[in-house]
Amino acid sequence: MPRMQHPLEGFRILDLSRVLAGPYCTMMLGDLGAEVIKVERPGVGDDTRAWGPPFADGESAYYLCANRNKKSITVNLKSPAGQEIIRQLARTSDVLVENYKVGELAALGLGYEDLKPLNPGLVYCSITGYGQTGPDKDLPGYDFVIQGRGGMMSITGEPDGEPMKVGVAVVDITAGLYAANAIQAALLARSKTGRGQAIDIALLDAQVAWLANVGSNYLVSGDAPSRFGNAHPTIVPYQSFRARDGFFCLAVGNDGQWQKLCALLKQADLAQDLRFATNPARVQHRTTLVPLLQAIFQAQEIDFWLEEIAGAGIPCGPVQTIDQVFTDPQVLARDMIWMMPHPTAGEVSLVGSPFKLSETPVAARLHPPLLGEHTAEVLTDVLGYTADHITRLRTENAI
Repeated sequence: MPRMQHPLEGFRILDLSRVLAGPYCTMMLGDLGAEVIKVERPGVGDDTRAWGPPFADGESAYYLCANRNKKSITVNLKSPAGQEIIRQLARTSDVLVENYKVGELAALGLGYEDLKPLNPGLVYCSITGYGQTGPDKDLPGYDFVIQGRGGMMSITGEPDGEPMKVGVAVVDITAGLYAANAIQAALLARSKTGRGQAIDIALLDAQVAWLANVGSNYLVSGDAPSRFGNAHPTIVPYQSFRARDGFFCLAVGNDGQWQKLCALLKQADLAQDLRFATNPARVQHRTTLVPLLQAIFQAQEIDFWLEEIAGAGIPCGPVQTIDQVFTDPQVLARDMIWMMPHPTAGEVSLVGSPFKLSETPVAARLHPPLLGEHTAEVLTDVLGYTADHITRLRTENAI
């Protein structure tokens, strides 16, 4: 019986990215079995290594969250010898991921057009704030700024409150997801054509793309959407409600579920009221309906309502704090906490992978690396450098 393999085993990723979107992308590729060589600045490393507290024996939790299943090497890209190391690694790699400013790597002779002749099969993925084209391509892009410019903040928050960002760097995360998806598509295309290609991922594009139905609603109607807090613009009731001891989420997705809810609440009048009989009618009369439901839900505890509502087959759930999330039996059953041995911290707890593949499962193979932990190993095993050559490069501050 053949040995079980990981999906991307045998592929090498040269990771010149830092912070979150690029590292998150390459971590996913690493989780899927690819060899990921993370290139960092000597003595400094990825910016997120200093983004704390909290720290796990010197390693920031932020850095740890996006850098498992990688090897770290330090290379000075401003050094001619360092640039040559990148060229040599690019020759042997399937994918290069970078998130430098537009044109910055090209100025060092490390752009796609520079490396393509060395490796025509190279998939070269660039992640920037605004993309490789357009009037704002040279602007720096940060998640918070893109959430504002891309429209997300205008539809997030209470109707009478200020625009709000999402609590995690969701633009970076989704850009990383799009990048990983595009990279795998490019590798599939290469298997047919033998040619690599350049991939241009922009944080702004990612943000606009995942406006999804909200963006479509505007394009169809011409009406700019507004904020609804935790409510839904086109489904009612679909929001959080306050019970006696806190909040829970209720998602009545169709009229059948609405009738079931009215039955368990013993509210026949609501079920028969034409203002609430259909979802469009409930949307139209939400300001009347929601206070009526809120008054009912405040009479009992969260657990009571979750048991009753879930028992009726209606989607609902608690509003959990992060500590509650990581003790949730379902989260634990789904292996969403990975414990990994670490050379300085002893053991670190990481958020697990959502990928569940029956034949080629993902695995926690390598701890988030220490800065430059694998420099000598990679230069020796991949490029064939001698110990003297590596010592000389260190003396020259090239690595």
